[in-house]
Amino acid sequence: MTDWSTLTDACGSAEHVPGLLDRFEADPSGVWSEVMDHLCPQLETAFPASYAALPRLAEIATACSPEDLASVLLAAGAIASCSSGPSEPESPLTVYSYPIGVLHRLADRHLSRAVEAEEYVNLLQALLSFEGVEIWDRCLDGLQTGEYEVDCPYCGVNIFIVIGQDGYFCCSDDYALGEVQRLPLQPVRTQDLDGLPQRLFTRAMADGQESLARGIPYLFGRAACPDCRTDFSVADRMAACWIP
Repeated sequence: MTDWSTLTDACGSAEHVPGLLDRFEADPSGVWSEVMDHLCPQLETAFPASYAALPRLAEIATACSPEDLASVLLAAGAIASCSSGPSEPESPLTVYSYPIGVLHRLADRHLSRAVEAEEYVNLLQALLSFEGVEIWDRCLDGLQTGEYEVDCPYCGVNIFIVIGQDGYFCCSDDYALGEVQRLPLQPVRTQDLDGLPQRLFTRAMADGQESLARGIPYLFGRAACPDCRTDFSVADRMAACWIP
C-alpha cells in the first residue's frame, strides 16, 4: 500500500494524487493537463509520486475506453521516459516492471489503430519509453512536424534538418523565409537499415504510416553542413544535441 504522504510531486506533498488519479480515470482528456502539471510538468520531469502512480495508470488504461486510452498511455509514457534505464540499480522501469509491461502491451496494440500521424508518433514514443529506449522515446516527433534542429559538429552553425512534405534537405537559414541554400540529405538504403531504425521503419509501414516511414532512412542517414561542408550522421548529431 502506497503511503502517498511520504511522496512528493511537482507541487509538494503527494497526498492528493490518489484523488487526482480518480478524477483522471473519470475524465482522462479533461484532467490530463492537471495530471501532467503534477506528475510530469513540460513532459520533462518526474517525481517519486509520478513513478508510484504507474500501477494506477496501468489499471486505468486497462479499464478505459479505446477513445480515452491514448491519453492514459501518453501520461504514463511521459513519466516512463524520465526514468533511468532498466540496467540502472533501482530504476523505476524495473521497480514497476509489471505495470510497465501492461502499459507496453496496451500501447503496442493501440498503436496499430492510430490514424493521425501526431497521435501515432506520440504513441510510438510512449511504446519506446516503456522499453527504456532513450533519446528516441522523445525525439521522433520531428518525423511528424517535418523538422529537426542540430548544430554542425565542426563549425557549430545551427542547421535545420527537414524531413517530410517540404522535402529532405538541410540548410543553415530559415527555409520558410525564402530562398536558401539547401543540401540534400543522404538516406540509408532501406535494405541497409538495422536495429531500431529497421524496427521503426517496418512498424510504420505495417501500420499504414508510409509518410512517416519514408522519413526514417533520412533521420538515420547523413547530411553535410551547408556552411563548412562537414559530413555527419543526422541521428548521431541528434543524440549529441539532445538535452535530457
